[in-house]
Amino acid sequence: MAEFGTNKTAKLIKSLKEKKYRDKEGLFVVEGERFVGEIMDNCEIEFMVFSESYAALKDVSEYKKAFVFSDKIFKEFSETSNPQGIIAVCRKKTFSIDEVIEKNAGEIYILAEELNDPGNLGTIIRTADASGAAAVILSKGSVDLYNGKVLRSTMGSLFHIPVIENADIKQCIEKLKKSGITVFAAHLKGDRTLYDCNFKNPSAFVIGNEARGLSDETSKICDVLLKIPMPGKAESLNAAVAASVMMYEAVRQRMC
Repeated sequence: MAEFGTNKTAKLIKSLKEKKYRDKEGLFVVEGERFVGEIMDNCEIEFMVFSESYAALKDVSEYKKAFVFSDKIFKEFSETSNPQGIIAVCRKKTFSIDEVIEKNAGEIYILAEELNDPGNLGTIIRTADASGAAAVILSKGSVDLYNGKVLRSTMGSLFHIPVIENADIKQCIEKLKKSGITVFAAHLKGDRTLYDCNFKNPSAFVIGNEARGLSDETSKICDVLLKIPMPGKAESLNAAVAASVMMYEAVRQRMC
């Protein structure tokens, strides 16, 4: 049964807008009916939060731990201009590269080195989910996975696919290679095009920073540097677009 929220709870929810408090508490906020509805059984909900107007119209008694706040205070929690009145405060879940490889041998993996744009990361996670990828792996220095913009961009896919944060990208690439997974990197100096590569076997795709691309150190340990054909005048593709093109070429090949 929902109860009226306290100042202590309100302070906690507000603090989760900042990364340092999300890291400290191990919690993050999911907002909106559709997004909350995407939460899978394997994501632990710490507690639910509702606005008074939402609780007046909906039956919230099914939630064992829930708090109701006035509409005015609820707006202070929200990162949207028109809050729907429902929030889930969730516990972060961690994954290791070893368990992901063990459970998903033969699949597609996405690695991102110091990806900075929230929209790019959210789109990559969403596309990885849609393409049936095994996991998304984020290097140290990447944008925070639980940034509100990232979460909204995933459209709920965060709950469908493992995402490994703060990874040692070199170590992950070495483990993937030892497991028989070919590591392809999108690179402007690639000597093979996307369409000359075989992605029917277990494959990993590495995407670099939006401004700097892949580091030389990472590029050297990848199996193949590939180019995405660009017959137009643009110098490069958006990071999320490049990742999506590679994932769906792998999907296309595996469907043939």
